[in-house]
Parts: sequence; structure tokens; C-alpha cells
Amino acid sequence: MLSDVNVALGVTGSIAAVKTVELAHELRRRGASVRAVLTESATGIVHPWAVEFATGREPITEITGAVEHVELCGREGWADVLLIAPATANTVGKVAAAIDDTPVTTCATTALGADVPVVVVPAMHEPMYDHPGVLEAIDRVESWGVEFVDPRIEEGKAKIATEDAIATATARATAEQTLAGESVVVTSGATTESVDPIRTLSNRASGRTGRAVARACHVMGADVTLVHDGPDVHYADVERVESAAEMTEATVAACADADALVSAAAISDYTVAARDEKIESGRESLTLELSPTPKLVDSVREAYPDLSVVGFKTETEADDERLVRRARETRERVDMAFVVANDASVMGEADTRALIVRPDDVGEYEGDKQGLGERVAEELAAELS
Repeated sequence: MLSDVNVALGVTGSIAAVKTVELAHELRRRGASVRAVLTESATGIVHPWAVEFATGREPITEITGAVEHVELCGREGWADVLLIAPATANTVGKVAAAIDDTPVTTCATTALGADVPVVVVPAMHEPMYDHPGVLEAIDRVESWGVEFVDPRIEEGKAKIATEDAIATATARATAEQTLAGESVVVTSGATTESVDPIRTLSNRASGRTGRAVARACHVMGADVTLVHDGPDVHYADVERVESAAEMTEATVAACADADALVSAAAISDYTVAARDEKIESGRESLTLELSPTPKLVDSVREAYPDLSVVGFKTETEADDERLVRRARETRERVDMAFVVANDASVMGEADTRALIVRPDDVGEYEGDKQGLGERVAEELAAELS
């Protein structure tokens, strides 16, 4: 997600600076190269040696005759993005007023003048975050195209956002926005059919691939709605559902204003009439009568004949020839842009192998599911363009 991206990491004097080492490691794990810039206040919270260990480079703690701010964030500078994390109220106000009296604010002034993307991650006590002047400063800086990563409001503090949210925002700031202005609906994970108030029928899907697609579409500029039986995420609006019927209803509604649907969920093919009370356990056998559920993609296609739809097809013990044949049958039946086909053995796993099946060609992907999400988003962007 951040492969080959050069991140200038500005660290200011919030107590959240103790997270700097972990954040730098996370950025590097995702492929970024990191160079840190510390204010004097930040060095009192996190030692420059610790930051050097985390980034692999000596941090900048003062601006000298070597004009480090220009070398780092100038028009021909090293950085692809300036990430200020954490950013204090003091720093946000200075950036808004073009005051550059610390290494971090000097880098910010330089980056903004050089059109280098800037991402700001506030962290402070909640009353400070709610100060009218701070909110006004945030609005002003945002109007310049700076991305703010909202803090987590907990225990009376505007705590720094999660490393995942910060890394995703940094990726979005540097990625080519090939899905900008597009609205994409993604279904993800398993659905669950109730047998009684306690028991359910479901499948082994983890939702990793669908969430990866949603994140990748967000990073490439899309507005994303994620329909799944899972938690809220920072990169999409979430419609939480449980059953196949609920997912179909929510997806059809969400697609009303959408440009594309990526149907990555493993939706139950069958449902059962749920009992109102728990089925008593015992030694006698029990027969459940299963009824087929409507196909989500068919319902969407019927409602929106012109919508771009991407489907997923999973088979057991299938060779590539069978996978491609079944994927093309599905694609033609629903008039899909393309179908992602894979073997069921990858369900619940971190890595995957998939075939990207179009009418006249077949592509292949092998790697982790985040990478597959990025590949699907790229293919979708090419389709919508």
C-alpha cells in the first residue's frame, strides 16, 4: 500500500509521540521509507535515538545551513508526503498561520508551497481540540487540500488515530486518484442464517478480501460503502447486515447512487425458516428444510441495468480451466465487468491465488489479500475510465 513511498514524518510535542516508534515501523512494514523531523518538545517525549532506530535514519532536530526542510520537502525534495503525527494544537495553529519556527512547521510551510501532499494527525486533550480557534485552523488548512486524520475521542482526550488509519490516509495522499469522484459499493465476508435464537448457518469466509478491496478503492479516491457483518472501518461507510436477505436489500439500496458494485461477499445460497424458540438438544435426528436465497447480483442487475458489477466465483477442487469456465458463465449471465475466481481453499487464509476473468483474457494474481484488493481496484478503475 505504501510501496516505494518516501514519508517525511513530523513529530511534535504531544504525549502521543510515544507512539512514533510503532508508527514508523508500521509505515516501513507497508513499504514506505521514513525520515523523521522532530520539534524540540518532541525530543523530550521520544528520544531521537529511538526514532533513528525505528526509521533507520538520523532524524532532523534542527534546521541548519544545509536547509534540511528544502532537501526534504521542497519541489525537488526527497519526500512524497509530509505526515505530521502527532500534531499538537500549537502546531496546527502555526501551520494555518504560516508560522515556521520549528523544524516541523518549517517543513510544513515548505511542503505546502511546493505542492507536496501533507497529512496531519491531531492528538491533544478534547477541550483543546474543541477550541474554536483550533477548529477554525483545521478548516483553513483542510481548505488547502491537507488531509486530516480524525482523532479517537476517548477518556476526555482526542487520542491519536490508529496506525492503520494513519497509514491508509498517507497512502491515499500519495496514490494516483484513478477512482476520484466514483462511488463504489463493496460486499464482504460471510452471511449468517438463523436456525433458532442461538444456532446459525454460515460459511468460512473471513471478509479479508472484501475489506481489502474497500480500502484500496478508498486509497484510490473513491467514496466507499462496505456492506458486511463486521465492525466499522475508517475507510468506508458501513452498512451492517447479517442474513443474505439483509445483505441483498442493503446492497440494492446502497447501489442507487453508486458507479460500481464489487460483490466479494460469500453470501448464503440457502436459508431456513428460523424457529422462535431454541430447538431442544437431544439424541433424535433433526431435518432442516433449506430454501434457496435470491442471488444478490441478479437483484442488483435487475434494479440497475447499467451499473458496473465485479463478481467473485469460488469453487472446490477446481483446476484453472474449470474456474475460468464457471467464472465466464457467471459473468455472461449477469453482464459483469469481470469476475475474480479462486479455489475455496483460500477462504479464511491471509494469502490467496486468483484469476481475473474477462471475456477475452485471464489475468493471474498470487500474494496476500491486501494486494488482491489493490489489483481489483486497479482493474475497476480501468473499467470505469
